[in-house]
Amino acid sequence: MHTTMDTTMELDDFKTAWQALDARLARHDRLQLELLREHRLHQARRNLRPLHIGLLFQALLGIGLVVLGVACWKRNLDVPGLLAAGIALHAFGVLNIAFAGILTGLAAGIDLAAPVLAIQKRLRLLLRLQTLNSNLCGAPWWIMWVVVVIGFAGLSPTPPATTTPAWIWISLGLGVVGTLATWAWAARAAGKPDSLHARIDDGTGGIRRSLHLLDDLENFERD
Repeated sequence: MHTTMDTTMELDDFKTAWQALDARLARHDRLQLELLREHRLHQARRNLRPLHIGLLFQALLGIGLVVLGVACWKRNLDVPGLLAAGIALHAFGVLNIAFAGILTGLAAGIDLAAPVLAIQKRLRLLLRLQTLNSNLCGAPWWIMWVVVVIGFAGLSPTPPATTTPAWIWISLGLGVVGTLATWAWAARAAGKPDSLHARIDDGTGGIRRSLHLLDDLENFERD
């Protein structure tokens, strides 16, 4: 009788100790997961800092383009070429400012306390918009640098030349080819994100690294 009772008590003690150990291990796992999440999210936030800096400079550049463009077309309402250049600079500056503002707001609005899936969704949207920003505000600089030169020429107090210099037409032609080639390269990279073609500095590197960190975190939480 005593032997049976002793055995039952030993089993109860063992069960209680096992449950306590299991609870302790569960708390340890939760703590480790929280520490890992905090570390990964801190890295993700740090990876986005270059993007914020780049967008700030893009906004400032956009403001400069708008100022130059307005000054150019206002001074040359009767000169079609300079008028067109001023309007192009004005529009391109507004485009740069708009994308910089939208992307900055989207990046700043990422709630790192949200569930991992929600953060990933926001980062993927940010990645798509930054890729679009790179194609619309970055690649056209093959052409826009020439337009900037023309814009500054439009501010000259001396009357503009009656004919457009040959080097401008040549530069614009090369710029069109360069822009189209850049867009083709970007389209190819979009289909092979891990290939050599994806290693173009389009401002998405920090976003991609953050997504990779969160993918690892999601896998760890799932396991």
